[in-house]
Amino acid sequence: MSRFLCVFFVFLLCFSPLAAAPEKTRKRPAGGARSRVVEVRYDPAEINNAATRAPFLPGSEGPAVVRAQILLDRARISPGEIDGKLSVNFQRALAGFAASRNLSGEEAIWQALNADNAPALVPYRITEDDLKGPFERIPEDMMEKAELTYLGYQSPLEAVAEKFHVSPRLLRALNPGMKIRVDEDITVPNVATESPGKAASVVVSRSTRTVAAFDAAGKLMSQYPATIGSEHDPLPVGDWKITGVFRNPHFNYNPELFWDADPSHSKAKLPPGPNSPVGLVWIDLSKEHYGIHGTPEPSRIGHTASHGCIRLTNWDALELADMVEKGTPAILKE
Repeated sequence: MSRFLCVFFVFLLCFSPLAAAPEKTRKRPAGGARSRVVEVRYDPAEINNAATRAPFLPGSEGPAVVRAQILLDRARISPGEIDGKLSVNFQRALAGFAASRNLSGEEAIWQALNADNAPALVPYRITEDDLKGPFERIPEDMMEKAELTYLGYQSPLEAVAEKFHVSPRLLRALNPGMKIRVDEDITVPNVATESPGKAASVVVSRSTRTVAAFDAAGKLMSQYPATIGSEHDPLPVGDWKITGVFRNPHFNYNPELFWDADPSHSKAKLPPGPNSPVGLVWIDLSKEHYGIHGTPEPSRIGHTASHGCIRLTNWDALELADMVEKGTPAILKE
């Protein structure tokens, strides 16, 4: 990580100016008394207004955070799941965005983000394809998963939310009284959809918990928050290569490779689907048993450990898959 990036990240964590919490921010009464939590209210017009901004304070949430998350997604500096919260993934995205553009300070960041004048939120009409399913509960147990034919979305809400890189909670907040049904008009994040082109290299950083793609000139093309290894399965630091890209893959479960596997488990071939343990795509690395892949739990990216592999949200993994090919260098570093 560059010296600027380190300094800027510390600035985000510690030195943003304090501001009084607006009324729309979620609040919990002091004193430990049990009370209803007041949810943040979102006005799409406010999120689409370039004048909507607020200090980047860790733990804050609201319309300005939603706007910034969507604009970062559109700039291909992914905040992960768009949830309206100033999380560590959002802070990493802000730091990456600032460093890639040599920006200093929040005002400069807001100006650069708002250079994208497309609406942050757009209308969307739910289609039959969005609701074709199948939708069914996915069991936790690996052996039970292996008995299914497809590890699809568990609900139409989950399917539509993932399509627009947004948490189900925030999608509901943006659409009070929403019904997930054909021809229902809803408001969704205006996320990036087209591939930025082919990458010359991919860099996985354990210290920043990010995966980044660079062009031949070393310019950052995209950055994604990632779950990277664990104490039991550390990241295999080194220079590797991508050996193939496999979309909608089956998952060959081998309990011998998992330190925390149920001792009663046996080898099994799990079906494909967005709720597969490897999500919608597997980007194979020349290091045996290792790859970059999707996840059934986008909200956990960057917050939990993995069994050595590199997890991204399904949408980020699919975008990266379009950018790489067999032979693309993959540098895994501390």
